[in-house]
Amino acid sequence: MPRSTLLALLAFLAFISLGLPDGLLGVSWPSMRLGFGVPLDALGTLVVFQTLGYLTSSSLSGRLLRVLPIGSVLALSTLAAALALLGFALAAHWPLLLACGFVAGLAGGAVDAGLNAYGARHFSARVLNWLHAFFGVGTTLGPLIVTAVLTSGAAWRWSYVIVGSAQLLLAATFFATRGRWADVAIGAGGPAERPVAARNRDTLRRPIVWLTMATFFVYAGSEFVVAQWSFTLLTLHRGESVATGGLLVSLYWGSLMVGRVLFGIVADRVPLTRTITACLAASVVGALLFWLEPTRMLSFLGLMIIGAAFAPVFATLIILTPRWVGPAHADNVIGFQIAAAGLGGASLTAAVGFFAEAAGLATIGVSVLVLTLVLLGLYRVVVWRGDRAMGRTAQH
Repeated sequence: MPRSTLLALLAFLAFISLGLPDGLLGVSWPSMRLGFGVPLDALGTLVVFQTLGYLTSSSLSGRLLRVLPIGSVLALSTLAAALALLGFALAAHWPLLLACGFVAGLAGGAVDAGLNAYGARHFSARVLNWLHAFFGVGTTLGPLIVTAVLTSGAAWRWSYVIVGSAQLLLAATFFATRGRWADVAIGAGGPAERPVAARNRDTLRRPIVWLTMATFFVYAGSEFVVAQWSFTLLTLHRGESVATGGLLVSLYWGSLMVGRVLFGIVADRVPLTRTITACLAASVVGALLFWLEPTRMLSFLGLMIIGAAFAPVFATLIILTPRWVGPAHADNVIGFQIAAAGLGGASLTAAVGFFAEAAGLATIGVSVLVLTLVLLGLYRVVVWRGDRAMGRTAQH
């Protein structure tokens, strides 16, 4: 097998492993929180602990990759993720579960930031979108696994045993192949040399960096709010069954995955900035349908529209980052963006949970709409400032 093909397959497996825990949590949470005797909005606390680990590893990813090769980072991080997931299954007390969440976040942040920085240099827009599609494979499988476990009458913990065991096998695969990684282009037309990296403090002096971080913050928050709270809204507020709610969350993740696969086919042939604008506008339409629920089926369709519209956003922003900030700053910025995404996923998920607890579950729908509107506005500012900073006029 050619080395570039092997590396692509390994990267895809890494992103499946990254998506699986995210797909598990939203559907398992109602059962999980009853077992630990914690309130509904304690999900935000768990996500915060996961995010603390995620922020720690992702913000230091540039330094980490200067010490360890990417293959070793993947092997060690996947092993840590496997142990954390098995810890979820075995934890008897809430503080221990929070500790496992922190370790899972450490592992996820290292994989996410490391592979995205690597991909920005070495992957084409097509391959990078397909890489993120495989994250969708993991997040799609996660709710299906939990739903199958719960509907069989088993405890939610068995879903974490299943996924944690699979992660152990994946960690062994990465350990066996860790020496195969090197600076080789995958679908990008030729090897890309790593430039001399700018200092973090020099990178953070640039306004465009903070704008892109804000965009990643809101994007990840939007994606995770839909994923983590839609099941609760559908089952506890709108009266859907556990099976239906779990299926709809899986379809949301599935639409995200399929959208990334389809966009990857055309990603190298379409104007990226205009395409993402159109996708974010479509996400606003989907959020309106999901919130207003003109009919039950249209609200379901709205959920799928949000997933499909979000599909190309993350990977495309990663691809555009070196153009906007320059290659010397790119690795630093991507690490900061991944950290901001993790922080957004945690804090906005917690905020929506707080409002849902205080004002009712119906606030989940309007929260999704507000987030999509803010995201569209932020992205347009980033495009304007990014093109201006690079001294060129983009086609909007």
